[in-house]
Amino acid sequence: MLDVGKWPVFALLPPEELRLIRQACVFGSAANEALYVTVNDEVFALGTNCSGCLGLGDLQSTIEPRRIDVLCGKKIVSLSYGTGPHVVIATADGEVFAWGHNGYSQLGNGTTNHGLTPALVSTNLLSKRVTEVACGSHHTIALTTDGEVYAWGYNNSGQVGSGSTANQPTPRRVSSCLQNKVVVNIACGQLCSMAVLDNGEIYGWGYNCNGQLGLGNNGNQQTPCRIAALQGVNIIQVACGYAHTLALTDEGFVYAWGANSYGQLGTGNKSNQALPTQINTDKERMVEVAACHTSHTSAAKTQSGQVLMWGQCRGQAVASPHLTHFSSTDDVFACFATPAVTWHLLSVDGDDYLTVAQSLKKEFDSAEISDLKFLVDGKCIHVHKALLKIRCEHFRALLNETDEDAIEIHQFSYLVYRAFLEYLYTDTINLPPEDAIGLLDLATFYRETRLKRLCQETIKRGISEENAITLLSAAVKYEARDLEEFCFKFCVNHLTAVTQTQAFADMDHDLLKNFISKASRYGAFKN
Repeated sequence: MLDVGKWPVFALLPPEELRLIRQACVFGSAANEALYVTVNDEVFALGTNCSGCLGLGDLQSTIEPRRIDVLCGKKIVSLSYGTGPHVVIATADGEVFAWGHNGYSQLGNGTTNHGLTPALVSTNLLSKRVTEVACGSHHTIALTTDGEVYAWGYNNSGQVGSGSTANQPTPRRVSSCLQNKVVVNIACGQLCSMAVLDNGEIYGWGYNCNGQLGLGNNGNQQTPCRIAALQGVNIIQVACGYAHTLALTDEGFVYAWGANSYGQLGTGNKSNQALPTQINTDKERMVEVAACHTSHTSAAKTQSGQVLMWGQCRGQAVASPHLTHFSSTDDVFACFATPAVTWHLLSVDGDDYLTVAQSLKKEFDSAEISDLKFLVDGKCIHVHKALLKIRCEHFRALLNETDEDAIEIHQFSYLVYRAFLEYLYTDTINLPPEDAIGLLDLATFYRETRLKRLCQETIKRGISEENAITLLSAAVKYEARDLEEFCFKFCVNHLTAVTQTQAFADMDHDLLKNFISKASRYGAFKN
């Protein structure tokens, strides 16, 4: 499952809908617009719909996802957006669709009329297969299977690479010194464009007042220029921020250049750099760099999966790469970029891909490859000996002493024992508070400290005036001190209602005496 939960725009989607998402993109001036693709290859949009950027055929904002019928079944392989915003996608068939803001012809249809629905970008591209698209603030570039780059839209600084500063109304091939070269990766800053060649060379064109083209000067370029300072270095990926650029080499080194007022170059200071500067990450080789033309945030991922971030992080300037606890560069942009938009199209591997955790969860209580079953209250629960040994000291000792393939359990109910075994597979418990008391008993018996803590949290969340005394009794019985204190305070704060329940009337004599004594000391009976 693709985890889009960190992106606030998805917060209102029900869990069952989130589980179906396979690709997603968050954009907009306040990260308030989103598109996503489901496992059934249906495409939905939600958000403020500025300039018709949701592609729904109107300008209505929507807090509920609405389907974009024309894109369903198209299989999106690349997606990018501008700040107008306009949105551009490439499909598995190599077609390009664009919609949204079009004040500078960034939709490539020859007009400056906003596009309310996705339209095929056809001029000069009909015989081409596009594999990747990238947008600057108001211009677009596209990469074909032949390694050619096409560009269109806003061109005040030469960012479409045509040799002039006239806006480009339809796709035009970026040639000049790229004429007989094969491009393999593209990216856009707000007003500039970058291209990586199959031989590891890197070219830039467009706006350069912050040195974001890496040419050693601050002059704009109307046609592609090779970054000579990286001669002999093999670049394999480029990423552009608002006015800075990151490049990754085939040896896993990161170079940065351009604007640096937020420390986004990671050099340890805030001085702009017009030439590529190697970043000292003190880590093993890097395998990905990440930046987005709407922000001054940078991120990178190491070979072992560690994620580093620097630049503008929630308003704070972080001038050197900072090690995070995140597992992907996407999380950096969800939690620290301003606005918190996606830097590329979020996606998971094929539909058949499951993480280790998902695979284990799927096999719980499945008879197909299990090698052990528990018999509880006349019912079977199918499990795997190896997993139980890995996850629980009790089972490690028990299963080392027996070769049985069926074990009967008498001291716990089926509901409780199944929840315990499921916890060993999923790290979570799924029980109502009253039943979690039985699981608390089991956790105490098996000395499972973390499970005991989870049970206590579940019980706390489910406490009510009706069950408070029952839960307090259980906490005392199983010596769950934290839970006992929580239940006691709840009972005192709802004393009138709690003392009128049947559970209070049936309360154990010693427990009742202790409760009244403690409540008195707590000041519950003061006039």
